Amino acid sequence: MFQIGKTIVSDELIEKDFVCNLSACKGACCIDGDAGAPVEEDEVQILEDIYEKVKPFLRPEGIAAIEEQGTSIVSDWGELETPLINGGACAYVTFTESGVASCGIEDAYNAGVVDFKKPISCHLYPARIKKYSSFSAVNYHRWDICDAACTLGAELQVPVYKFLKDALTRKFGEEWYTELEKVAEENFK
Repeated sequence: MFQIGKTIVSDELIEKDFVCNLSACKGACCIDGDAGAPVEEDEVQILEDIYEKVKPFLRPEGIAAIEEQGTSIVSDWGELETPLINGGACAYVTFTESGVASCGIEDAYNAGVVDFKKPISCHLYPARIKKYSSFSAVNYHRWDICDAACTLGAELQVPVYKFLKDALTRKFGEEWYTELEKVAEENFK
């Protein structure tokens, strides 16, 4: 692990390879699991504010879940997250014609309807952030549904941090990402 500013970063972001392989997994991360996507405190209001603009991009069952539970929820563990449809898929999940899971928020963003891409936790995956009182830990999360992404990343030789450049820059800023690149170049060859 190494420190950049007020973050402690796992070496695995540099050592592991990853490139989403949607043709293999079909976007299972939006469907599988026992919880919604983590939502940051400042994203709660954003989700409320953009909901009416995102709503036309959502599936009826997603709309029903959001209108029953809210645009975000507090889990039994006290964590903010996206609501689920009957304890399964994320309420914001949509599907392409080929059956690949997509995000209704990101669909609205790509259509130019909203300026919020999606919750940062989704954009950052497979990195997960754990906040502590004086720093945040940035870790690599392993999930077997992403095995094909690890294989593709290895074939293409794309480390996690390079795959996540836009998301990490969105979260921590360009200066932070430049420092990450410097650490990778100087210490991981």
